[in-house]
Amino acid sequence: MAESYDVIIIGSGPGGYVAAIRASQLGLKTAIVEREHMGGICLNWGCIPTKALLRSAEVLDHANHFKDYGLVLEGTVKPDAKAVVGRSRAVSARLNAGVGFLMKKNKIDIIWGEAKITKPGEIVVGKPSKPVVEPQHPLPKNVKSGEGTYTAKHIIIATGARPRALPGIEPDGKLIWTYFEALKPDVLPKSLIVMGSGAIGIEFASFYRSMGVDVTVVEVMPTIMPVEDAEITAIARKQLEKRGLKIFTSAKVSKVDKAADSVTAHVETADGKVQQITADRLISAVGVQGNIENLGLEALGVKTDRGCVVIDGYGKTNVAGIYAIGDVAGPPMLAHKAEHEGVVCVEKIAGLPNVHPTDKGKVPGCTYCNPQVASVGITEAKAKEQGRDIRVGRFSFAANGKAIALGEDQGMVKVIFDKKTGELLGAHMVGAEVTELIQGFVVAMNLETTEEELMHTIFPHPTVSETMKEAVLDAYGRVLNA
Repeated sequence: MAESYDVIIIGSGPGGYVAAIRASQLGLKTAIVEREHMGGICLNWGCIPTKALLRSAEVLDHANHFKDYGLVLEGTVKPDAKAVVGRSRAVSARLNAGVGFLMKKNKIDIIWGEAKITKPGEIVVGKPSKPVVEPQHPLPKNVKSGEGTYTAKHIIIATGARPRALPGIEPDGKLIWTYFEALKPDVLPKSLIVMGSGAIGIEFASFYRSMGVDVTVVEVMPTIMPVEDAEITAIARKQLEKRGLKIFTSAKVSKVDKAADSVTAHVETADGKVQQITADRLISAVGVQGNIENLGLEALGVKTDRGCVVIDGYGKTNVAGIYAIGDVAGPPMLAHKAEHEGVVCVEKIAGLPNVHPTDKGKVPGCTYCNPQVASVGITEAKAKEQGRDIRVGRFSFAANGKAIALGEDQGMVKVIFDKKTGELLGAHMVGAEVTELIQGFVVAMNLETTEEELMHTIFPHPTVSETMKEAVLDAYGRVLNA
């Protein structure tokens, strides 16, 4: 007899393991299937280890500017690539182990292997095609099951995504990297080309520049970080270029020539001209695609679109009893979106009242380069495209006392309101720690806060968060400190 569950979740990334915990909390017998690492890409190869790298870069940047703070640093500070990477992997391993502990604590069975949905309500688990290879990431001690057939009333696909490759410029792990290789270089390259300036590309570009690497970014769109507000990314670009990054926009890598220990990218600009750029390594950061293969979806008739599973606001697919959450279910491909979708999906399965569908318009986006970029809602361009009558407010970090005291006065907060209703349509930020500040506007949007309520909110002084209130005041002609 196949072991039976209420819920089986395929994939233990942020969406999968959070969904499993919530299902267990609601009294559902739950199992999670994993083939490689507990915590998925986010904890092992994405969100967490990259932030550890970027923290090392941030500390190094500060050390190189000690004199700006009236301090004397005797000797020089230089990066130790092996130690920087080692710290990042240790952070990842700690959280990887933490997920295994949470599964045990919440009495969730871990089924180790690769799952295929053979029919609604049934999966078959085979040997994992990607066995654990890092000693820092051992198998959890509480693995209960392995190969075999399992049944469940509800099956949730949370298999995440992987790097997308361009034909002819496929990563080889040596000269052309994905984020896997970029996360743990044996030695730092002297020069680097980053193809793509989304969050992944620009974060690695920022990190490697801080490490002293000569970095060139090539972006096919007219602006870097194309999903962000153009005014915000223009400020970010200026600061990145001030740090020494070379940036090409409206340009594409049409061809890559490989030598023994270098690559030459043929960069084609909008005017048709081609420039050859040679570097030690190239990072391909041209997006990701959902892991929908080998799950049995096609035979089951599960609808997919552009490499992702099609779902409604509750994670339901077009096939009863089969759900999808996170990156495999499409953009925005963000860990916090996956977690939220997982909770919504499971609460709907459990029959909780008043479960709200996921509103992708209220999912914040954060890019942890230097300077940081964060946003929620629509951009000014999108608001105008929708024909909205809007008010736009801006406030510069250069007029904020705390930012000046921190030596971080290059940044801006921008807000967009509906002129008729006072609804906050979007908030966009660039500058120090804006990835921590953006949540204030996310909460405001979820509470359907108006401009009047924001203007009457007391912000502590001195804080960088005061820029948020001043931007709102600016939208209504009432700015105080500019």
